[in-house]
Amino acid sequence: MMLTITSRGLFLTALVTQLFVSVVSNGPAKGVTYDGKSLFINGRRMLLFSGSIHYPRCPPEMWPNIFKKAKEGGLNVIQTYVFWNIHEPVQGQFNFEGDYDLVKYIKTIGENGMYATLRVGPFIEAEWNYGGLPVWLKHVPNITFRSDNEPFMYHMEKFTKMIIKKMMDEKLFASQGGPIILSQIENEYNTVQKAYKEHGTAYVHWAGDMAVGLNTGVPWIMCKQSDAPGSVINTCNGRNCGDTFVGPNSPNKPILWTENWTAQYRAFGDPPSQRTAEDIAFSIARFFSKNGTLANYYMYYGGTNFGRTTSSFITTRYYDEAPLDEYGLQREPKWGHLRNLHDALKLSQKALLWGTPSLQEFSDDTEARVYEGKGNTCTAFLSNNNTLLDATVEFRGVKYYLPPRSISILPDCKIVVYNSRMIVSQHNERRYKDSNIANNLQWTMFKETIPTPDTSPLKFVEPLEHFSTTKDDSDYLWFTTSLKLDATQLNSATGRLVLEITSLGHLLHAFVNGEYIGSGHGTLIRKNFVFKKPISLKPGINYISILGATVGFPDSGSYLEHRVAGVRAITLLGLKTSPLDLSRKGWSHKISLDGEKNNIFTEQGSQKVKWTKADKGAALTWYKANFDAPEGNDPVAIQMETMSKGMVWVNGKSIGRYWPSYLSPLGNPSQGIYHIPRAFLKPKENLIVVLEEMGGKVEGIKIQTVNRDTICSIVREDYPPNAKTWRREMGVVSTKMKNPKPTANLACPENKIITHVEFASYGDPVGECGHLFPGNCTSPNSQKVVEQYCLGKAKCAVPLDKNIFDKQGKLCPNNLKTLAVQAHCGHQT
Repeated sequence: MMLTITSRGLFLTALVTQLFVSVVSNGPAKGVTYDGKSLFINGRRMLLFSGSIHYPRCPPEMWPNIFKKAKEGGLNVIQTYVFWNIHEPVQGQFNFEGDYDLVKYIKTIGENGMYATLRVGPFIEAEWNYGGLPVWLKHVPNITFRSDNEPFMYHMEKFTKMIIKKMMDEKLFASQGGPIILSQIENEYNTVQKAYKEHGTAYVHWAGDMAVGLNTGVPWIMCKQSDAPGSVINTCNGRNCGDTFVGPNSPNKPILWTENWTAQYRAFGDPPSQRTAEDIAFSIARFFSKNGTLANYYMYYGGTNFGRTTSSFITTRYYDEAPLDEYGLQREPKWGHLRNLHDALKLSQKALLWGTPSLQEFSDDTEARVYEGKGNTCTAFLSNNNTLLDATVEFRGVKYYLPPRSISILPDCKIVVYNSRMIVSQHNERRYKDSNIANNLQWTMFKETIPTPDTSPLKFVEPLEHFSTTKDDSDYLWFTTSLKLDATQLNSATGRLVLEITSLGHLLHAFVNGEYIGSGHGTLIRKNFVFKKPISLKPGINYISILGATVGFPDSGSYLEHRVAGVRAITLLGLKTSPLDLSRKGWSHKISLDGEKNNIFTEQGSQKVKWTKADKGAALTWYKANFDAPEGNDPVAIQMETMSKGMVWVNGKSIGRYWPSYLSPLGNPSQGIYHIPRAFLKPKENLIVVLEEMGGKVEGIKIQTVNRDTICSIVREDYPPNAKTWRREMGVVSTKMKNPKPTANLACPENKIITHVEFASYGDPVGECGHLFPGNCTSPNSQKVVEQYCLGKAKCAVPLDKNIFDKQGKLCPNNLKTLAVQAHCGHQT
């Protein structure tokens, strides 16, 4: 559809059949419409800066503070998926309470003055267990997920309609005065559509038409869906949608970016993953310079995959490298650099939304994208796309310096208020500190009993398929059998045999005659593996017990309903006769562990078993202790690197799977420290229960607090002043101060002040926050000057002024100077 403006107001010209608007008598349009340029929210064009924050990945107690920091970071939209499998874990039984209170979540977004995008899915992927689909759906007769298949479409439509009704009943859509401005149906379906052939095409058109027919009064979107039907807007997911997105499939649809990945989600076994603030900022500036009007950071806050909610092999920590880290702390400079970008773009909003675009190319790598409107409305993006070489361009008679792969934003086509490569926001470093009061942990233990065929009720000739047997009620499935041998079959010289187990994933722990002999596992990429370990058997009856385990159901790809896992073949090697295939010998199965069934991770359940003083760590052992809440208000974590694999509960709530024994190629755990939300804690006597699968040193577990109290600024003379220095009045961009200069800006976390300056150097310092060092020259009064500006203050701004640091002008002549500062924040004593 297209919106046209006249002097009398705003009129809607419908070029598509679906109208997304309701009109208030004698008032402005109410709801959300769009044209080929942007969304209109209640009749107004807007630039939209959005961030993904998922309600099940942080406790409700954290929601207001997370939203507050997102808004302070310049966001005006929060995006979330809807997680079908937490809301309907059992068919027909629904849960929208507590951590899963979706209505409360959307209302809280609105209460914080922001809009919401509701990604209904209901397939969502999201590195979430089974892509958000409930496991019971797998067992519906004749079902094919995400296809033109009656059973699937029936259940999908039923859930979608229920969610929409729930939102409409609470008046949460913008057309009703609520915060929801967009809804999404399906998710990245183009990536699997060809696998379903004509059934895929039919399905995606059915899904779009079904969603639009719900008449919510706001547009529907489909991400990564080039053939999004009718009025449904197809959007981009990726890291560089300004260059990779070919655009919507109709000129009447706006250019929207639903996922700009702020890092890379991490699987167990992965090394650390980073995406720089400069790279994200370049991609966002590039997108808005090329007619984009909504960009969403996936994730802005990743949070924690509590319990057993991850998809296969995904770590408990989710997108910790986002602008807000797992604990909700601002990751700098990413958070601040993007906030400054949003400020610069907001100064340019009128030109971007109403101006006429043009392109001026200076060279193969450099260009100016300009938006000009009536009067003096003008914004320019000066771009250098070369990743290695800097450049200087002349634009409208003025020369501008551009670092490699950077974009400068000129909201008035004259003044540079922001460059994506020049970071003027502060940096910080995250540190962990052992709690002074929480680490008097007196551990007791309970050892899980290794089952035999007699105690395993499910009998079958061969090992049962894991997913279908457990139905995701537990990660664990026991496979047990007995084997009678006589002395003539055993090799008397060594007495040693080899047990070989072929598994389709994800991992297993093997026991022979009740003794642990070893473990094996697959990977995110290759889930199947072969386990081989030497064992000793005796003449007579021997018991082989295998504990198969999954690490989440898969979340991507076609035909998810046909995925399998678990033990498939078992062979005994080394007998005097030929290898003995045990695969069809007859197997007994038992779902779950005894400790799980008895809920011994709760206060009441823990009384069902006998606990003894903890000794040397053994496989399949439960540990229990109590601790008081750590001092202060900083976030809380638990250091688990001395353990192997398992799960942790605090006061009956699972904080997720841990697996520090799975090392990355760099030789370090993919995740060794785990978040304990303060919302889970009581002031005293918190119950902690640890399930250890393979054996570890429980005495090495530490309760810690987390802070980002080490703050830094690293600013060069040629950097622009902070974007907040500028304002637009009557169409003119001007400064809020006389003779603006770049400044070293420092700000402590809430309720803290700068207690001491750990490093200061005006000259040519080197390093990064937490590891700064003087270069070849430094002003001798650097420390004194910074202390005068900053000590005892919650925030400060130190001018990068040679008249303060180098009055004689003799310091490193002819070189650009850098001011680097590192300070520590703490509570006032």
